Amino acid sequence: MADAQTSRSRQLQVETHGLDVIADAERKGTPRTLFWPWFGANVSILGLSYGAFALGFGISFWQALVAGVIGIVFSFLLCGFIAVAGKRGSAPTMVLSRAAYGVRGNRLPSVISWVLTVGWETVLTALATMATATVFDRLSWGGGTETKVVALIIVGALIVVGGVMGFDLIMRLQTVITVVTAVLTVVYIALVADHIHWSTVSAVPAGSAQEFIGALVFMMTGFGLGWVNAAADYSRYLPRSSSGRGVIGWTTFGASVAPLLLLVFGLMLAGSSSTLNKAVAADPIGALTTILPTWFLVPFAVVAVLGLVGGAVLDIYSSGLALLSAGLRVPRYLAALVDGVLMIAGSIYIVFFADNFLGQFMGFLTTLGVPIAAWCGIMLADLALRRRDYDEADLFRPAGRYGDVPLTPLLLTLAATAIGWGLVTNTAASWLSWQGYLLDPLGLGGKSGAWAYANLGVLAALALGFLGTLALGRARVRRQEEQAPSPEAVPAV
Repeated sequence: MADAQTSRSRQLQVETHGLDVIADAERKGTPRTLFWPWFGANVSILGLSYGAFALGFGISFWQALVAGVIGIVFSFLLCGFIAVAGKRGSAPTMVLSRAAYGVRGNRLPSVISWVLTVGWETVLTALATMATATVFDRLSWGGGTETKVVALIIVGALIVVGGVMGFDLIMRLQTVITVVTAVLTVVYIALVADHIHWSTVSAVPAGSAQEFIGALVFMMTGFGLGWVNAAADYSRYLPRSSSGRGVIGWTTFGASVAPLLLLVFGLMLAGSSSTLNKAVAADPIGALTTILPTWFLVPFAVVAVLGLVGGAVLDIYSSGLALLSAGLRVPRYLAALVDGVLMIAGSIYIVFFADNFLGQFMGFLTTLGVPIAAWCGIMLADLALRRRDYDEADLFRPAGRYGDVPLTPLLLTLAATAIGWGLVTNTAASWLSWQGYLLDPLGLGGKSGAWAYANLGVLAALALGFLGTLALGRARVRRQEEQAPSPEAVPAV
């Protein structure tokens, strides 16, 4: 009983941990507990909209289904592997990344990680706001500027409070979100099932291999590759003795199961109606209300907002940690608050000023997906080369075994990113028209050819980062692990 009371009181306190290593006495739980935060973060009704996104590549239902299954499971499997680093080092993901990049060299991927997570939390907040306004409009309760302002304030407050309070409140919040959202999502599916017309879905023509690859990569960047840079932030609280296979399995399963089920149903809905398919591009969540009975609109708003908040809360928590790892010297809760302010400012732009949401969204995912894929490949290879746990103290010492600014991983990241950006295009986002500069020199048809939308750059960056580190990093890792353990930990920096 005393333990339960202590746990409840801890949930009402602001987490004081930042970049520091979690002490043995505070490590708790089992790999099974990872199911809750990962499921809660990915059970969003937005998963249904990915059906329309995938069909938008010009492929058939079966092609989209295969692309989605492979993209979702494989990308979250990458998260599972990186989550193992958390229980081996008990520090945030972007601190553990210092073993590969050096203590200050790691600031480059930390900045990229921070931009990605702030971008994601901004998108999720904007979607929750627009979904609420759409529901109110259908109920004739408003839906204009005033409704959007109030919705943005409420959604933003929920996310910022969760991010500022920290780990224990987030774990509790994700459990509640998981249960409520899962139940209401099942009800939604049951209510709109009669809008599915299999004959129409099955008649959607097949696309080319290049279009299939483009959809697959988009699924990877929209799901697991958007989380890899935060994958160890929750497993770091597990005891060192926890099963590595359990960490991988529960992370992958918890994160994948809801998106897979939602994708299947979303593909059937979008494939049954070209009108709905196009509407999702403009308002991915709100468009799904158009096929609902009026009495379920309020519960739908609840499921939509909670699902999006669940993902955004994990993002703002991890973005705060990434900002600290990038060099900002403030307490973790202040870093989360800074990110919250930026999140609300970005949401205001998306909700009130931006046009062509889908084009900008895809451009954002693909552009940042390239350097994150390069980082992921380097991190995975570095982790695979290690036979011992991380030396906790040296993760904070520029003069320690991991080094300060080693050139090899940084140059490899820059090279993989340059090649990756040369192999992707984002014509729907005019500010990214400079990308794709390698498609013509490599004989891939240029920016208007068949390979223009295959997004090969993400896969290329991932492969180059992984293979390059395996080839060039083995000796460096061996030298690090031959050194005697550090005598004591040092303050987090």
